[in-house]
Amino acid sequence: MAEPVPASYDVPAAAPVPQDVAAAPDPDVSADEKGAPAEPLAPPGGLAFDRWMGFLSSFVAPVTLITGLLFYFGYVSSRTFFAYFGIDVDVLGLSNQAFAMRSPGALFVPVIIILIAAAGLVVGHRMLRRRLRTAEAATRVRTVSAIAWTGIVLLLAGIALALLWGLLGAWDLAPLATPVVLSIGAGLAAYAASTARALRGGREGRAVVVLLVVVMVAGTFWATATVAEWWGRGQARALAADLTSLPAVVLDTQERLFPGNDAIQLQELAPFEEQQVYRYRYHGLRLLVQGGERLFLVPDQWSADASTIVVPYDASVRLRFRFFPDADPPS
Repeated sequence: MAEPVPASYDVPAAAPVPQDVAAAPDPDVSADEKGAPAEPLAPPGGLAFDRWMGFLSSFVAPVTLITGLLFYFGYVSSRTFFAYFGIDVDVLGLSNQAFAMRSPGALFVPVIIILIAAAGLVVGHRMLRRRLRTAEAATRVRTVSAIAWTGIVLLLAGIALALLWGLLGAWDLAPLATPVVLSIGAGLAAYAASTARALRGGREGRAVVVLLVVVMVAGTFWATATVAEWWGRGQARALAADLTSLPAVVLDTQERLFPGNDAIQLQELAPFEEQQVYRYRYHGLRLLVQGGERLFLVPDQWSADASTIVVPYDASVRLRFRFFPDADPPS
């Protein structure tokens, strides 16, 4: 049986409300209605820039995509490299691994520039975000509008460069300036649109941001491919200026060739016996590349009338290689 509650038991009175709590403003009343400054900007994730960076990183991270990019840029640089010597890279039969191994040299400069630019953008974004949090509404609108109109102007300029491509053929920087301007313009416009969405607190406009980000990535890809082409052509010109780094080749053939270059010397071999079938010997040749069971030979000195000699790598020819030592061999 439960004990009876003592008659002297008193329910404690409610605790007094502190003065500062009682005077706290009504949370349902906005700051603007009271004439106070506007509320600070949303928390750090509100501008969604970091989320977009993570969104792009999710596409770059897979190993298959990285391998595909290495193959593509290696192919682009190799195509321009061998085209300088009159060779179509597709006839060489190079493997995907060979193209991927040729890409790092072409990607060093653009990758370093992109990483430095990305680091600068992250720092600038965080500085701008801190400023916008405490700025007035009018300042926020002016800042976002300035970024948006700058991006729009650059986008229009990039589109104009792309449409006038034929008229700008004499401008050597046109292949690089067009994608760079498009990429920067799309990036600024996407950043402004994303910031405006965060300020409004709505969800409209997301498709526009996604499309602008795609344009920015495509422009960056285009610019990097252009740099890879220039790198391959530059490597070919540097090699053509001094072909002594390539192995020297002495070529013996059964039938006479007409290379059409004075740097290639012909020597007719005297038949010492009836079974000798090789009658002609050529000096002044260098081995450029071997692919598809064929040897691609270039003269010692490359000039405007130089040509690449293609010989099958089988029993129909006899080849002798002579490798030069380094200019500074080990002691």
